[in-house]
Amino acid sequence: MSKTILTSREKEVFDLLISNKTTTDIAEVLNISEKTVRNHISNVMQKLGVKGRAGAVVELLKLGELSL
Repeated sequence: MSKTILTSREKEVFDLLISNKTTTDIAEVLNISEKTVRNHISNVMQKLGVKGRAGAVVELLKLGELSL
């Protein structure tokens, strides 16, 4: 009964983030602005109650939202 935390766009952003892509790379791949990429990352960090991208990635891996 696991509930998905991420929106599909947030998942795309974090999948690219763990593939060692920069904010600029992610913006280009998804055809969105860098600010939008940062907003997605910030929203996820807020949802998880963590500080920093690395903390968000660790939590998402623990929750099974992301896989390496």
